[in-house]
Amino acid sequence: MSTEKTLLGIGSRVKHPAYGDGVVIRLHAIAYEVCFFLYGIKQVGKEYDKWEIVEAIPADSPITFSEAEKSLVRILRQYNALEEVVPLGDRWQGGTMVLQPADSSLKAKEVPIEVFFHKIVMARDRLRVLEQRINSTDQLSDEEKVNLQQYITRIYGSLTTFNVLFRNKDDYFTGEKSS
Repeated sequence: MSTEKTLLGIGSRVKHPAYGDGVVIRLHAIAYEVCFFLYGIKQVGKEYDKWEIVEAIPADSPITFSEAEKSLVRILRQYNALEEVVPLGDRWQGGTMVLQPADSSLKAKEVPIEVFFHKIVMARDRLRVLEQRINSTDQLSDEEKVNLQQYITRIYGSLTTFNVLFRNKDDYFTGEKSS
């Protein structure tokens, strides 16, 4: 068994027992500077061996700041630590959604469309995180992952009604495709 330590490079992903998920953003002589999603930037000694190395990038591989930035943004999105800005369709800006009960003696409920839209986008983002966590867990079999993924796809399909609110088609919900 080899006792040789892996020297991590910028962009390496780690899971610390106390700080959780993080990304190596800078190398020092005796420590790594790691950006943890919940705790910010911390220095961790290069000899530290209690964390899990999720993805190791060799320290000697040349990586540009731009590549490191793209990698960090991708990882932050994956863990829902970075909110994606999704624009509301222009025709709905400043609008109001009115929920009118069938019983005319009851008062209608008015909700600003921006508030409703924000909740829809947050639900979509949380579904994406759920989907990623299902796919990355080792505690489920591939068959169980596929079965859960099918439920998520059906949820996306149910939410396609709200696509009318989105400005860009790239942001639309998509469900199962008919063959």
